[in-house]
Amino acid sequence: MHDSALESFIEFQDIYLSKLNINSSPKIIEIGSYSVNSNIKKIVSKKFEYIGLDILNGPNVDIVLDNPYKFPFEDNEIDAVISISTFEHTDFFWLSYLEVLRVLKPKGLFYLNAPSNSKYHRHPGDSWRFYPDSSISLIKWGKQNNFNPEVLEHYTNFVKNLDIWNDYVAITIKDKRYKDFYQDRILDKKKFFTNGRTDRSDQILNFKELPQDQSNWGWKIHYKLRKKLYKLKKLLKFYN
Repeated sequence: MHDSALESFIEFQDIYLSKLNINSSPKIIEIGSYSVNSNIKKIVSKKFEYIGLDILNGPNVDIVLDNPYKFPFEDNEIDAVISISTFEHTDFFWLSYLEVLRVLKPKGLFYLNAPSNSKYHRHPGDSWRFYPDSSISLIKWGKQNNFNPEVLEHYTNFVKNLDIWNDYVAITIKDKRYKDFYQDRILDKKKFFTNGRTDRSDQILNFKELPQDQSNWGWKIHYKLRKKLYKLKKLLKFYN
């Protein structure tokens, strides 16, 4: 797990998980919990019950799933489901999403963090990237399957330093009738993000047409050079 993913989870914990009733030992599950280089368990409040799920046994895995699209929990049992750098590797993530909604309590939250671009990385496959409206599409899918979810906010991280992932982050409540339980939003204070939106408005915040990896100067120079080279090759072929 890369540094920006950990930072984003801390923001989610501060704004949302802190509102849960810690006296009831809130139950949190993480799907894709296998620890490659780091994990969130070390920063999750000890007052929460944390359970790590994965399809492989290994570090930070409490339950190995026989079926990645079936979680061993009852309906309306879980307070929060966490998915970090996992949905891009999940063949049918829309099926995982329905299972997330099934096990969540009505006030329960789904925290999704997945890259919007960056390198090809197989664990065991690398199939998807997530654009600004991805969580909105998932909401529509949930409603078609008789759930009542709402995206409380979503955004794409504007990366700093050497981070390359531009994580897409979305926080969804299982039943939108209970969304007023969470009054604050990460985007109320967050500065470094693009194409964000909250449930309070359809306005896109910090709108950017091009993703960060395409709008930086290095990419533009690279693109222009490749374009000139392409034209030069065509000319050489013409004269030969």
